[in-house]
Amino acid sequence: MHSDPASQHARDRRLFLKAGATVAAATVAMQARSQAQETGSSDAADVVTVGIMGVNGRGRALAKGFAADSGARVAYVCDVDSRAADRAAAELEKGGHAKPETVGDFRRILDDSSIDALVVATPNHWHAPATIIGCDAGKHVYVEKPCSHTAQEGEWAEAAAKKHKRVVQMGNQRRSWPALQEAVQKIHEGDIGEVLYSRTWYNNRRPSIGTGKITEPPQWLDWQSWQGPAPHMPYKDNVVHYNWHWHWHWGNGELGNNGIHALDVARWGLDVAFPTRVTAGGGKYRHDDDQETPDTMMVTYDFDEGKTITWEGLSWSTLGPHDSRFGISFHGTKGSLVIRGSGYTQFDQQEKVVAENSGAGGDRDHLADFLDAIRTSRASNSNIVESHRSTLLCHLGNIAYRTDSVLQTDPSNGHIQDNPAAAELWTRQYEPGWEPQV
Repeated sequence: MHSDPASQHARDRRLFLKAGATVAAATVAMQARSQAQETGSSDAADVVTVGIMGVNGRGRALAKGFAADSGARVAYVCDVDSRAADRAAAELEKGGHAKPETVGDFRRILDDSSIDALVVATPNHWHAPATIIGCDAGKHVYVEKPCSHTAQEGEWAEAAAKKHKRVVQMGNQRRSWPALQEAVQKIHEGDIGEVLYSRTWYNNRRPSIGTGKITEPPQWLDWQSWQGPAPHMPYKDNVVHYNWHWHWHWGNGELGNNGIHALDVARWGLDVAFPTRVTAGGGKYRHDDDQETPDTMMVTYDFDEGKTITWEGLSWSTLGPHDSRFGISFHGTKGSLVIRGSGYTQFDQQEKVVAENSGAGGDRDHLADFLDAIRTSRASNSNIVESHRSTLLCHLGNIAYRTDSVLQTDPSNGHIQDNPAAAELWTRQYEPGWEPQV
């Protein structure tokens, strides 16, 4: 089924260069659609055509979400697991939508000048490289969280979006939930006084991933393409399709998996950008298995503004603060505010409830924001600048944990200072021919 490594690398390189050659065609097509929108000559000009990369998990939900929006059309679904692509396409057709084309290589999507946006719902090690290549090919990008696998990739993705003037939105839906927007507005307007601290947490009861065996990949999986930009390793039977999260080679642990959602809201609410100090503690305690990332973790982020954010991740016990497995609390000089689910509760200094509200959650509003940002050429709710800053908190927390050190960071950009061992984890090695380029 698979070619030898040398021929595979040559093919990858040819396709990579071919994708870059589509920029001019894509730009012409987008200009034509823009002119049509300005003149009102066709309602079709308002429809954003997308291709979905990765439909084994979140991508399936995103495919349905975009298809359900009257302002979008799903033209492609792509996955290196042939079963997943066929299933996603069939589900869209069954739901009354036009059946999209199924492909195994996302660069087939980039070759189509009619595609406006690439949706990246792959494992983390693909997020930034696909975003960068997508921007280079003239596509807007909706990328699942975290927006990068390393800190350096986040900076590259931000630079690519700026260079090619593309809308890049990360899949941290809470930025678009109405009640959470209201909660953050209340914080910014001083309803709970000067806010000095935000606590974030995530609790779950995850099972052991066991001990995997090196074997041949199944026939339905293109393992080499699944690895893509990550240095290639032999197939192990307990990695795909979810346990890659717990291996540093492809994932970012629970901090990058669920911590990003909470940390993004905390940073948004506190109105801070880059920390000055990051500390982390914890370990892998619960299961004796192949997991490399911690299942118990506490991270503290201190900011120049005299504000602090903490994150607590506990992957083997479900009891969390405020009777919630996931949440964010803000503590101010006049009261506190707790976010759980898609709503919030505000307390005064005597812990009396003084306000509360809840609203819509899910993907709908966030996808609609992305589509509108494309049509109106504005920054989206979770544009790549904000997305990188929040994702960077995850990277810094993991780096502090992995190096068992206190990180001192530059408050202007989050770069690690005077710590060579930690600075080495700012970036990573890539499979030859796949080094991201902006």
